[in-house]
Amino acid sequence: MTTVESSRVLGEAAPPLHQRKKHLSPRLRATAALSYLILIALALVYIYPFLISIAGSFKTDADATQNPLTLLPATWSFRAYERLFTTVPLLQWTANSAFITVIVTLGRVFFDSLAGYALSRLRFRGRSVIFAAIIAVMAVPNVVLLIPRFLILKELGLYNSFAGMIIPIMVDAAGIFIMKQFFESIPVSVEEAARIDGAGIFRTFWSVVLPMARPALVTLFILSFQGSWNEFAHFVVSRSNPALNTLTTGVASLTSGELGNGNQYPLQLAAAVLMSIPVAVLFFIFQRRIMNTTGGAEKG
Repeated sequence: MTTVESSRVLGEAAPPLHQRKKHLSPRLRATAALSYLILIALALVYIYPFLISIAGSFKTDADATQNPLTLLPATWSFRAYERLFTTVPLLQWTANSAFITVIVTLGRVFFDSLAGYALSRLRFRGRSVIFAAIIAVMAVPNVVLLIPRFLILKELGLYNSFAGMIIPIMVDAAGIFIMKQFFESIPVSVEEAARIDGAGIFRTFWSVVLPMARPALVTLFILSFQGSWNEFAHFVVSRSNPALNTLTTGVASLTSGELGNGNQYPLQLAAAVLMSIPVAVLFFIFQRRIMNTTGGAEKG
């Protein structure tokens, strides 16, 4: 029996963390140090491209071409950011992205929750088949569905419209799977009292079960926001009107020669940096809630 376990048996407080660290063997300390070094190296691998984007946005076209991987610009320039707010319709792209993202995120949270609750609680014929189909959809690469999606939007008259950009992505198979799995971790007994009081299925779902699923809802909200904000492939096939450009399709249009001479690297990188700020802020605000996705079910 360890020191921590014996202290729990005797009703005593566990020793402080710094005292427990003193009892670590040299082998465990070396393993921990090696683990931290590996994690730091992996973090640098993921962070370095983003640092290059930030540094490149403050470079001139010539400097970005000659020294693309350096983190310190030879000459600091804010020209790229000035052009974004003068010659580039960045505000229009941002407004389109924000409008689509808000509607898609709210739609996914609501409809995915409804579908997840129905698949976890309601007993109906073909339920397992539907759930298997949802899992199958998750396994299909998104690029395979682009052409059929384009043809359907053209036939329904939704091409080049906000409706065509929003409706096909308002329900997400991964979101349904997340909510179904979380609802199944909530005891059925918490709903029995509501049914005894006369609450219907939707009232039980809305007033009893959904508040308990707050951790899963937060996770679904973040994933839906990030997915719709960064969506690119669907917006390429659902519109061709430049007025409907989002940040992703707009930044992709900033190719060489389109807005002047030069490679446009600083301009594209500056737009990419600004585009990533909302998602980064949202993630850092809710990161603890994302990591504790099972806390609500256990507390319930």
